[in-house]
Amino acid sequence: MSTHFKIEGLKAAIEGKEILKGINIEIKGGEIHAIMGPNGTGKSTLASAIMGHPKYEVTSGTALLNGEDVLEMEVDERARAGMFLAMQYPSEIAGVTNSDFLRSAINARREEGSEISLIKFIRQMEGKMKELEMNPEFAHRYLNEGFSGGEKKRNEILQMMMLDPKIVILDEIDSGLDIDALRIVADGVNSMRSEDRGFLIITHYQRLLNYITPDYVHVMMQGRIVKSGGPELAQRLEAEGYDWVKEELGIVDETVGQA
Repeated sequence: MSTHFKIEGLKAAIEGKEILKGINIEIKGGEIHAIMGPNGTGKSTLASAIMGHPKYEVTSGTALLNGEDVLEMEVDERARAGMFLAMQYPSEIAGVTNSDFLRSAINARREEGSEISLIKFIRQMEGKMKELEMNPEFAHRYLNEGFSGGEKKRNEILQMMMLDPKIVILDEIDSGLDIDALRIVADGVNSMRSEDRGFLIITHYQRLLNYITPDYVHVMMQGRIVKSGGPELAQRLEAEGYDWVKEELGIVDETVGQA
């Protein structure tokens, strides 16, 4: 069955302040949706709310993955259902190796008795690390500990490739990457594109979208999606910035909570 993810009327708050003010997005399998916008407009809040970050309170709306509302699930249940978030600032976990973490994550999504064999896991991980031009030693290092920013981002893509999710959310995965690392990360994303998987990419810049061609581009301001279009919208934003959008829509301040 082709993947289908529909967010409808999503509102979320932090410490009583409403950040998301009614988000509507529909992502079908094989589609890549990019969300762009200035800082402080609610983009990362959207990613965190979908994945169940305890800091954010969802006050209304639904997020249906193949008919099931993930907002009613615990965080681990969302991951097992096929949701994946590549974080903007991945955490470091001392004492847990990259390979142990990944194998445990894979097995957590499998039924008891059908865990991935060690040999199959090693072969898959080595193959994916080679695709991402990662040093094989990273498999045995503690999760993200001592990794550079670019290495952490590649490691997030490695996790995505190994976990085989249905919906992938990339929260500013391009932040801090040089051109070579950006190309490798983008190649990893492009290799995963299929009817069984949809992508929601959050980014400030067109440069990532030079390597990953989105089907739809959405502009977010004031906690809402205020404009949508195709790849040409991202190109215009890169060339002209966001002022023309604000002028067209009568927006004075694009940040959340402003008029």
